[in-house]
Amino acid sequence: MPTARLTIDPHFTIGPVNRRVFGGFVEHLGRHVYDGIHEPSHPTADADGFRADVVELVKELGVSTIRYPGGNFVSGFRWEDSVGPREERPRRLDLAWHSTETNEVGLHEFAGWLDQVGSELMLAVNLGTRGTLEALDLLEYSNISGGTALSQRRIDNGRTDAFGVKMWCLGNEMDGPWQLGHRSADDYGKLASRTAKAMRQLDPSVELVVCGSSSAHMPTFGEWERVVLSHTYDDVDYISCHAYYEEKDGDLGSFLASAVDMDGFIETVVATADHVKAVRGSDKTVNISFDEWNVWYLSRFQNVDKIEGLDNWPVAPRLLEDVYSVADAVVFGNLMISLIKHADRVTSASLAQLVNVIAPIMTEPGGPAWRQTTFFPFSITSRLAQGEALALKLDAPTYETKEYGEVPLVDAVATHDRETGRTAVFLVNRSQDEALTLTVDIATLGDLSVLEAHTLSDEDVYAKNTLQDPERVAPRANDSVRIDGGELTVTLPPVSWTAISLG
Repeated sequence: MPTARLTIDPHFTIGPVNRRVFGGFVEHLGRHVYDGIHEPSHPTADADGFRADVVELVKELGVSTIRYPGGNFVSGFRWEDSVGPREERPRRLDLAWHSTETNEVGLHEFAGWLDQVGSELMLAVNLGTRGTLEALDLLEYSNISGGTALSQRRIDNGRTDAFGVKMWCLGNEMDGPWQLGHRSADDYGKLASRTAKAMRQLDPSVELVVCGSSSAHMPTFGEWERVVLSHTYDDVDYISCHAYYEEKDGDLGSFLASAVDMDGFIETVVATADHVKAVRGSDKTVNISFDEWNVWYLSRFQNVDKIEGLDNWPVAPRLLEDVYSVADAVVFGNLMISLIKHADRVTSASLAQLVNVIAPIMTEPGGPAWRQTTFFPFSITSRLAQGEALALKLDAPTYETKEYGEVPLVDAVATHDRETGRTAVFLVNRSQDEALTLTVDIATLGDLSVLEAHTLSDEDVYAKNTLQDPERVAPRANDSVRIDGGELTVTLPPVSWTAISLG
């Protein structure tokens, strides 16, 4: 059995773990909203049509800030369509996903749903087919308490108190040729800067996210960030990163090392932002909002599920409904490790998405809701990761991958909460065929005991939770954890994700 060694010292910190890192993303796409969170005919539906079983699962998941309403959807969205009496709202074509949007669920309804699940609203404005004026109108409607035509319109529509939205995305993936209103970095940067300045004139307290690259593999990656930030550095708080991963051509070894790519993505964007900071002589730091990340089998959508046809615009079609395996969940958990390892600069993140669409939660119309394999790493990490992320010393054997070269078999991060004295350790074993014994030096943490230890693994790394077998995969207690003389030992099964809480 291979071995690895890890040293944890609470004196060596990376930065505080911002709760916004455990954010989510809801887009008007496929069955995410309709037949997902909202199904008026469902036995558990409340008076507004939202499924109570889904509300409970989202609460259990532990999501903080939720980005809405897109995504690609937002670049063709007219926000005015989503407010006012439901029966008067127009049906519109959604060009992003070749569907029909009924606008039955809009800003007011979604904000009410967020109140139920205990999450903060993060709004995206349309800078694809619209611009500064429309963004200002939405901000006034949302955040001004009263005394203007737009704030009065909100009040007349049933919301006396302002929504008080703090985080705003200045468009979505504007580097992508697939995006409605796609433009160059120079053109987008100028528009984003104008819009940001105008929004701050109205509400100086807003926190703004400018579009970075939609992938580290875009041909404009790096240069896009540099040019956009050269226009917007003084106007924004965050630059976005988006990344999705999938197993390709049966290359499980490279897939299990996907977090190596995420690490490089984050560090490159940080270096680019800091370059612009240095050139401008600024004392301000722009951080990262990693507001789209997940395992997504994009090739399946491109080759199988795409909707086409001039007269074929379905309502809430089944789109992007990936069913996740144990291997997917291990990679997913490793991506969360990467986000926390960069807690000093990644201070907001959004899992894309929450229900049915590349999601940890699945539903069946009129039927049950259940947890996908990816649900567990998110819910457990969100609950246990508190305080500050720690800089660790890891010594582990390596293996060779086709995509990323030589990669450690183990990846890890730890958090420490000085107030409670609790420490959480998150681990992955990327080996496909061997368990691994990890020894952790915890002497500097004092006298500790194991509060809980969970491992997600299975003899079948492609085992999944489905409608027919919704509880096939779940974390199990890891009874191998031992503490002796300032050292912790744990056995990590092959292709596994583990979380340990100490206190």
